[in-house]
Amino acid sequence: MKTKSILKVMYALLLIMAGHSNIGFAQRSIIHCGNLIDGKTNDAQPQMTVVVEGNKIVLVEKGFTKPGASDKLIDLSKKTVMPGLIDMHVHLESETSKDQAIQRFTFNEADVAFRSTVFARKTLLAGFTTVRDLGGSGVNNALRNAINQGLVVGPRIFSAGKSIATTGGHADPTNGYRKDLMGDPGPREGVINSPEDARQAVRQRYKDGSDLIKITATGGVLSIAKDGSGPQFTDEELKAIIETAKDYGMHTAAHAHGTEGMKRAVLAGITTIEHGTKMTEEVMDLMKEKGTFYVPTITAGKFVGEKAKEPGYYHPLVVPKALEIGPQIQTTFGKAYKRGVKIAFGTDAGVFPHGENGKEFTYMVEAGMPPIESIKSATVVNAGILGMSDKIGTIEPGKLADIVATDDNPLKNIKTMETVSFVMKDGVVYK
Repeated sequence: MKTKSILKVMYALLLIMAGHSNIGFAQRSIIHCGNLIDGKTNDAQPQMTVVVEGNKIVLVEKGFTKPGASDKLIDLSKKTVMPGLIDMHVHLESETSKDQAIQRFTFNEADVAFRSTVFARKTLLAGFTTVRDLGGSGVNNALRNAINQGLVVGPRIFSAGKSIATTGGHADPTNGYRKDLMGDPGPREGVINSPEDARQAVRQRYKDGSDLIKITATGGVLSIAKDGSGPQFTDEELKAIIETAKDYGMHTAAHAHGTEGMKRAVLAGITTIEHGTKMTEEVMDLMKEKGTFYVPTITAGKFVGEKAKEPGYYHPLVVPKALEIGPQIQTTFGKAYKRGVKIAFGTDAGVFPHGENGKEFTYMVEAGMPPIESIKSATVVNAGILGMSDKIGTIEPGKLADIVATDDNPLKNIKTMETVSFVMKDGVVYK
């Protein structure tokens, strides 16, 4: 008997044994890729095969491998295949609407939770298999857990829980409240006013199950407060937050529009700067020196800039900030990229409708970033920041089977990233 026949008989016997025992065999999926962007090289490799067993990639090879009798063929031979996308700035608990400010008084935690499952699904179906949720009420931690347990469909979430702010600062949850409702939120609620408070707030986030720490280093656009860019933490408070976060194994992200607050955060050792609207060349050079990543969120900037022109969409205190800050972000991004600042893909989805995250690629390329670099910023670069380089971010043997595909080649037509047509996360096909 020939060797191949012997192997077939042995495989058949093993299958029979599996049917009469606790032994299990994961079905192999054979994915034929018209083009493959693997996240490692700068080219799209034509006619490639990716083999998936269970939730892992086990083989990547040239040509279209013929599937075996028990294999499942996934024919993406007319599409461009790439690693699952990673968005480093989303807010899955909410979504922009004209009555969003009122919802803080009319929604219960359960309302927020149920809505978040819809937003999570939209995000995954847009091709984003992993996200960083940068601030909510704590429902974001529960959503992460439900997805991990297979109860809810959504991306893999790294959650900041509740953002940390100063009294009256961006992310003080009682901004805009009437005086008798304001109370005096403290570290438990993510509001601090001293280095001691700062350390307590970080430890509380750790206790709550957060994966990382998000701070609001400057004023913001959508908070009901006048200032959108002034610094809101002292150097000592920033140092206490970042040092404590490191002690607890968490990286840090800073919402920042204004120059001084950004500079303080970078000097204190922040991991990522979000938005960065008024970033100067001095701050850019400082970020290069410190290795700080810039998460631009151009899509959110453009959205709020347009919506601010719509009467009544935003609170009157928000409108002038949105008109001033929103339109600047794309230009700032272009300057920062050309100066050599490290770029991490992030959108601020929730400020605009969830599922439209892919627009960010188009805006990045418009501002001068080559398409392949924009894709890498959303795959291999972000995986590194999350400490997940051994599991996600590239398509190679041993990695989790997070795989997406587009109808066109994004290296030639970047807008195709806005309509991802195939999504596999952890070996399961969702689209």
